[in-house]
Parts: sequence; structure tokens; C-alpha cells
Amino acid sequence: MDKFTAIYVRRSVSDADKGNNSLSIASQKDDCIKYITARYRDSDYKIYCDDGKSGKDIEHRPAFQQMICDVKDGLIERIVIKKYDRFSRNIREFLNIAYELEKFDVSVISIAEQFETETKEGRMMRNNLLSFAEFERETIAARVADAYNTKARETGFYQGGKMYYGYVSSRQTINGKEGSVLVPSPQAYSVTKAYEIYAEPNTSLLNVIEYFQKNGVDTGVMRKGKKSNLDRAHLSRLLESPLYVKADAEVYRYLSAKGVETLDDISAYDGIHGLFLHGRFGGNGKMFVKVGYHEGLVEPSVWLAVQDKKTHNEKIPRHKGAAYTWLGGLVKCAHCGYALCIQHRSNADGSKEWLSYRDRGAYTANGCIKKTLKIRPHNVEDAVLEAMKEHLRDFEIAKKERQQPSAEVAELIREVTKISIDIESLMDKLADADDVLFSYIQDRIKVLHSKKNECEQRLRSLNRRQREVDITPLSEPLSRWEELTVDEKNTVAVKIIEVVKVSDETGIEIIFQF
Repeated sequence: MDKFTAIYVRRSVSDADKGNNSLSIASQKDDCIKYITARYRDSDYKIYCDDGKSGKDIEHRPAFQQMICDVKDGLIERIVIKKYDRFSRNIREFLNIAYELEKFDVSVISIAEQFETETKEGRMMRNNLLSFAEFERETIAARVADAYNTKARETGFYQGGKMYYGYVSSRQTINGKEGSVLVPSPQAYSVTKAYEIYAEPNTSLLNVIEYFQKNGVDTGVMRKGKKSNLDRAHLSRLLESPLYVKADAEVYRYLSAKGVETLDDISAYDGIHGLFLHGRFGGNGKMFVKVGYHEGLVEPSVWLAVQDKKTHNEKIPRHKGAAYTWLGGLVKCAHCGYALCIQHRSNADGSKEWLSYRDRGAYTANGCIKKTLKIRPHNVEDAVLEAMKEHLRDFEIAKKERQQPSAEVAELIREVTKISIDIESLMDKLADADDVLFSYIQDRIKVLHSKKNECEQRLRSLNRRQREVDITPLSEPLSRWEELTVDEKNTVAVKIIEVVKVSDETGIEIIFQF
């Protein structure tokens, strides 16, 4: 079968926005066809076109992937492109692809950059061009991100992108500036109802979904141009979003205590408007919130109750060790903090087996003190089981003796009282203070206010948690522990335990969820 010449053309969305006709699909096709006709005359050709696709990778370019498949099938003799940056703007990816193409004796020919890539000088020039193309792409991406973050920090308008369930966008003029504002859609009632159902002590995401199904609630959302239903994962994120809360001072203190940067003063949290959250948990950049021009849908007390419940119910992902232990995903090294995995061994005939802990932290750059622990998983399980039973008994006793506040609550109350006295004392000194002392006192009061807010937030969190935690669903399975499967035991454990820290030197330390 005769081989043919492949013509690859690509145009990204940014190229179209620039109005560069030389990079249009039609222009690239014409130039490549003219080149092939002039140089190879009777050679057959086939055009592979990716319109509106970025050059940062090949994963989202179907025509490119098909062309590579045809190369591997021995159908293509050479690939002709207008410029090397049409092929790829990621130099590492380009070199990997070029290496693969060389295995099939397929060369890549650029019309605009005509130099011999079979020589080391030519390859150097090609690689330099690709380096500049990659630099340009990253620079453009950084500028777009900077512009978005700047706008997000300066205005309460909706910045575009994904559309939020329960809202639609409306163009409005606020404070002399025009922009998009989120307004409630017919689905807004469903958002409010979802929060109300989930805020109840003994409900779950499944109860919310069952309510939606029973009442024929429209859960259709648009994702990547396609309509799909609001599943459990997206419903969980919806119940975490501050977009929907009628943000007040309590919400402000909650977010501040979580380490989220609050751009607006607490006075802007008026109990009416919702918040835009920017950034991601676990990302490099710090998360920040901006009070939006849109009105919230959920009362702050309900929203805060849901956040406490979700934090309490959050599960640690299980790993392979959960097949051998119900503490899978909960056990970590007390020294390095890395997860301890189960190492399974048995003798030749399988009549005897051994389980031990292997420390993942020992395989990192810094390394931990040992790779395998002497303490056995079954001993840890026995100790944790007894500790869970004792913890629930103590919790129930403490709940019945609500007249006596816990040591932590009492200490927080003392701290808040002391700070309040200090603030009042400083306020009395302001009237007689000169400019320097006045400024110092103001700064000191701000620090004390911040510390007081943190203590008050902790107090509210403790009180809500003690009121809302119902240990009945946890005590019942503990009473018939031996009847449960490994998965069922793990489900109970992650609701009671935050982490189990283990080492041969310090023993077992259990940190509970409540």
C-alpha cells in the first residue's frame, strides 16, 4: 500500500481572537497543499484538522491522535505543517513524539521554518523555536489567570465560566459599572431544600437525592456543553459552596478561622449576599472570598450547620490495606505523618500469614526512621476498638452532664472574657493618647479582636458539634462488631476517628472526630 503525506493544521481559540488570517485553517491548508504540489508533485495527501484546539498537549486533539495512529499503521511517509507551534507548544511532548516518529521513518516538515533537522544545528534551531512557543503559551495563560484574579478581587460580579446550579446570569449595572450578576433560577428552591434536609442530624446525601427523585425536582446541570444530572459528588460540593449562603458575621468568622482570605470587611457580610470562593483547597495559591452582588439562598445558621456536619462526616480515602484491616486509610506514622500500608506475607502452602506495617515515609526524599514496624496491625486494631467504645461511653456521659462545661470550653470562655477586658482597657486609653500611641493601640485592638473572634468561633463550633452529634448509629454496630464486614467496620471507624498515629517508639495515639 502506497504511503501518503499528512497535512496537519490546527488553530486555537486565542488565534481566532487575534484575527491572524495567516493562522486560519484555510490559509494553513492552502500553503501546505501548495508546498506538497511543488516539491512532491504526485504525492497523495490527507488533511488532519484540529480547529479550536490548544497546542499545550495532544490529549484533546482527536485529529492529531488519529494521525499518530496512521503513522503507527505505516500509512504516512511524512508530516507537513505550516509552523512547528501548530504541531506542539510543549517542547518535551514534541521531542517525545518526534522520537516516536523517527522509529517509523516519518519526518516533520515545517514550511515557515525550513532548516535541516537531520543536523544537530537544525535540531537546535527547531528546539529553540519550540521553547519560545511554549514560553509564549505559558505567558498568555499566566496573564489570563492574573486578569481573572484581579477582577475577582475587585468586583462582586460573576466572572463567567461554569454556571452554578440554582442561578442564572443577568447583565446589570451596579455602582456605575456593568457586569454579570447571578439571579435565582427555578432551581433555587431545590438548593435551599437540599441544605435544609442535609442539616438534619440523621440525614445523608442519599436522602437529598431521594427527595429530589420523589418530588420530580429538576437536577439538570450543564457541564462541558452537555446536560447531566446532579450526582452525589456535585451535590456534596454544592453543599460546601459559600456561594449560596446569606453571609453574615458568623460566616465571616468561620471562613477566617478556616484560613480563607476574606477580602471584604466584616461589615460587608450583611446576611443578604452570597460569596464567590476563588482558588482550591490544597492548591499553591491561598483561597479567598469576595462578597458578591448576588443574593444568597441559604440562611447562615443552616449553612454553618451543614459545614460542621460535612467536616465531621468526611472520610479518609481507603487504600489497598483495607482488604486486610478495617483501619485502612486511618493509620499514619507518628514520626513522619505518612500513611502506613499493610504488608501481607504467607508461607509457601498458605497455611500461615503475617501482616505488618510498611511506612511510606521511608521511601520519600527525607526518609523516615524505619521501613517496617514491629507493632502488629491486629494489636493496633484491638487497642483502637477498645478506645472507640470507651470514647463513645465518655461522650454520652459528658452529653448528659451538660451543666458542667468541658475543660476546653471553660478555658475558651476565660480567654474571651480576658480579651474583652483588655480591649475595654485599651479603648479607655485612646482619648488621652498621642498620634503614635493612638496608632499602636488601634493595631493592638485589631489583634485582640481577631484573637477573640477565633475563640468565639471555636466555642460555637464545639457547642454545635456537641448538640448535633448523634452517637446512636455508631454505638449499635459497635455492640455487634464481630458480625460486621471489613468494609462496614471501616465505615464506622472513619466516622469516629480522625487519625491513628503509630510507631514502635511512642505506641498508639488516637485522635477522634468529636
